[in-house]
Amino acid sequence: MVTTIQQVLILDGAAGYRTVDVRLEGEKIVAIAPFLPPQGTLIDGRNKLLLPGFVNAHTHSSEMWQRGLIAPLPLELWLAELHDTSPTEPEQIYLSALGTAVETLLTGGTTVVDHLAMIPGREDESIEAAVRGYREAGIRAFVGPLIQDQSLETGMPIGQRHTPKTDPQVTAEVLAMMERAIAAHHDPAHGISIMTAPTGMQLCSDALFKGCIELSDRHSLCRHTHLLETKAQQMLALEKYGYSAVEHLKRIGFLGARTSLAHCVWLTDADIPFLADTQSTVVHNPLSNLRLGSGIAPLFKYREAGVNVTFGCDGAASNDSQDMLEAIKIGSILHCPTDFEYRRWITPRDAIQMASLGGVTGLGLGDQLGAIAEGKTADLVLYDLTDLSLLPRTDPIGLLVLGRPNQVVHHAWVNGKTVVADGKMATVDVAHLKQKLSEHSQWDVVSAATPRPRHALHRMEPQYRQVMGLE
Repeated sequence: MVTTIQQVLILDGAAGYRTVDVRLEGEKIVAIAPFLPPQGTLIDGRNKLLLPGFVNAHTHSSEMWQRGLIAPLPLELWLAELHDTSPTEPEQIYLSALGTAVETLLTGGTTVVDHLAMIPGREDESIEAAVRGYREAGIRAFVGPLIQDQSLETGMPIGQRHTPKTDPQVTAEVLAMMERAIAAHHDPAHGISIMTAPTGMQLCSDALFKGCIELSDRHSLCRHTHLLETKAQQMLALEKYGYSAVEHLKRIGFLGARTSLAHCVWLTDADIPFLADTQSTVVHNPLSNLRLGSGIAPLFKYREAGVNVTFGCDGAASNDSQDMLEAIKIGSILHCPTDFEYRRWITPRDAIQMASLGGVTGLGLGDQLGAIAEGKTADLVLYDLTDLSLLPRTDPIGLLVLGRPNQVVHHAWVNGKTVVADGKMATVDVAHLKQKLSEHSQWDVVSAATPRPRHALHRMEPQYRQVMGLE
């Protein structure tokens, strides 16, 4: 399959653009020049911008069923609500993975990292369903089953040093499930990779983390986890270890060049060198951090220390969307009020590089993706600069990042295959998807007289209020 994108804008150096033809052959970019002989499928690139695809570097696809549902709550209490309303059928997992892929692709993302919440007792089916959705959409997917071996209540600080108890049999069962997932679905050559992705230090034993390290080393897998998303998690780490969670992950060997860490809001200055020295990646999820009141990650400090930083949407119950351009915009400008030194602020071009090259670097693919160059794999997105939301003509990147682009993805390719054409999905019947999502859901019209059960929330709220000094 040969495609020639004719007379399209691409980035050129630190500040400029140039107009070129770009030829794709198979999965690769094979030629870039001012003019190329027309070959294969011809795409009119005039008044369009070609960029490397973004990475939605942290999300939970199955939360799509709960978006717009949960009231504003801090993470620890929000999780209790989430668990009470989670999907119960693998078909829901499939549909939400498909929907997550579509929304990511139509907002500039060509790769998704799904920290996949599974149906209890049906974990293998859940993973299979998500993989099926991602294969159908044609997106590049890293699926990290969301695993833990401790109860939800152990994720709350108690105000004193303690070591939560763990059943070794539970840990062994979780790791056995991961072995099955790797054997059945890890297929990076065809766009699906399994990750080892323990939920986080707040719900996982050292034995589970070390088992994940062994699996990732043996099978060359990426690693992913939540890290210090909230103040409560920072307090909990001191209760469990007596020192920082970041230092603990460094000590047990979890950090590394193929390790990505979601949130990283409550790190101290002393923690940052651990990330820089191990070449670990921070995934910034600005919208969920705001939605849940978790805080603002110190991005400028990370960047100044040489830490790789990229963006994620997070799950659609804490965002409540999968719009990559929105996450990039908010993630770029959120930090300006935190530092008067404007020379540290994130420019639109910085943001584009963080979302593309930064994302694939954290997945060990920085040498293959994240740039428009001959020999690179063709994960590309073509933006229509004639859309009203990108007019009048000024700086294309500035408009894309700082504006409010609306349905501006014209074409997208993953591994050289067309997944979006003329602004529409080429792989998914979106009308059918919308119908199925509607059929499997209903409006939340529970009256005040018959409120939704909130057993977990009621059980955990008193302790949360006490340890956080709210009583």
